Amino acid sequence: MQEHTKKPHTDETLFYVSCPTDKAQKAKHFLATLGCHITDDIDAKDIFPDRDPGTLLAGARYREDLTQTQLSEASGIPRRHISEMENGKRPIGKNNAKKIAAALNIDYRILL
Repeated sequence: MQEHTKKPHTDETLFYVSCPTDKAQKAKHFLATLGCHITDDIDAKDIFPDRDPGTLLAGARYREDLTQTQLSEASGIPRRHISEMENGKRPIGKNNAKKIAAALNIDYRILL
């Protein structure tokens, strides 16, 4: 029989807010009045340490609704290599990251 597990108690909740540029300062001020700590310079690796480049590649490819074969054709990288990159068996590398990023409309640095 499975037992219920307790969720770890945290004193802080981290979340991402997206709003129009002209409203950003007002939103920051409002959150600050509630006692929230606001920072603009957070590295995604600090927030998602478990995310590896292969997972990010697969997610970006899924978001663009591309198969590995279609990404291969768009980037000029063999499909087998894309599969190996997504599964963590092959490093992506800067040159390949730039090719893939151009095909997926993302910043190449996310894949490094």
